[in-house]
Amino acid sequence: MPPFSQARPGSRALPGLSSARLWCAAALFAFAAMGQAATAPERGDPAKGKKIAAEVCAPCHNADGNSVISTNPRLAGQGADYLVKQLTDLAKAPGDKTGRENAVMSGFAGTLSPEDRLNLAAWFSSQVPAAEPPGEVKDLELGQRLYKAGLPEKAVPACAGCHGPTGAGLPARYPRIGGQHSDYIEAQLRGFREGSRRNNEAMYQIAFRLSDPEIKALADYVAALRAR
Repeated sequence: MPPFSQARPGSRALPGLSSARLWCAAALFAFAAMGQAATAPERGDPAKGKKIAAEVCAPCHNADGNSVISTNPRLAGQGADYLVKQLTDLAKAPGDKTGRENAVMSGFAGTLSPEDRLNLAAWFSSQVPAAEPPGEVKDLELGQRLYKAGLPEKAVPACAGCHGPTGAGLPARYPRIGGQHSDYIEAQLRGFREGSRRNNEAMYQIAFRLSDPEIKALADYVAALRAR
């Protein structure tokens, strides 16, 4: 792992990074500045989104977004703006450094119009996440520490700083992750760490500093959270 001040090659991290607090401060500052500059986001039609979900999304995510496949994310209750961003990033050309590549989803997202994305996001964000019993957290102490306090010695901030104490997220930049499938969370953290997912600079830098056991413990802990 690199020392605190060393950014991942090719990244845009500030020089002289010395603590996890700087990550949170920078992230929250960017979020606040973006909120001040942005106009009211467009909203889609959930009824139209429901139709698209039933025809296109249901096999992998269920029509209401409560996926039962551990490698496919649960979309029910996710922030609408976040969903629009992910669909937009997935539709970008392969190799686009601001995009998100997924062999299956990139094909689907590429067929959606901007209006379709808004409608799908409106539908899934309005659905209630299914209540399921929490899964096993093999390394509870490590997972809880990562989520609530981070690892200052490795410049890893607490996940709760951006995703909230229960994993409910902070729309529109930080997704709802509480109760998400552990396998999916683990795959995304590995993707950020290995560079196959590049559409979030902060996560790209943070995941780079996590080991396999840390990623697994964090994914299990997040899956057991109950977002409110």
